[in-house]
Amino acid sequence: MSSVKKGLGKVEVALRWDPSPMGAPEHDLDLVAAAYTEGAGYAEPEYVVHFDSRSPDGTINLNRDSRTGQGFGYDEVMTLEFDRLAESYTRVVVGVVIQQNEDRKTFADIENTGVRIAEGYTELATSDLAEAAGGTAATIAEFTRDPETGTWEFRSTIRGFDADPTSFAAQLGALS
Repeated sequence: MSSVKKGLGKVEVALRWDPSPMGAPEHDLDLVAAAYTEGAGYAEPEYVVHFDSRSPDGTINLNRDSRTGQGFGYDEVMTLEFDRLAESYTRVVVGVVIQQNEDRKTFADIENTGVRIAEGYTELATSDLAEAAGGTAATIAEFTRDPETGTWEFRSTIRGFDADPTSFAAQLGALS
């Protein structure tokens, strides 16, 4: 009997953090995703999804955006629909970046950070971003399409960067 490899369909990436202390500048963390086409490897992404944007075909959406971390549970949520993503895309990398104001902040400066990656009720990964504590940005997930079966696979990849939001978008797909 042969087995059929299903691969990933609709995945949710969620981010949480505690608000800054009263009177301090707000903590603003953002989920970011970059999509790469076949042959692009680790070069420039075809497009980047971040706050106030979505993928051109609507398969990657930032459904919830927070600028303060206030609220219950997860403050930012991104949905990735791999079962609808065009065949030309072979890799998607997701990261988190801290918007920097006057004071430089790292993940170590922000209380109760957490990431959850799930497909339906199946939790694929969780992290408190401790592996990237000294960073101002971090990759958190890499999704790749198997060239033979066409199915999408997940790899947890927590890697810290010292980058602002603009430069991080360019570094997001760097070989980890």
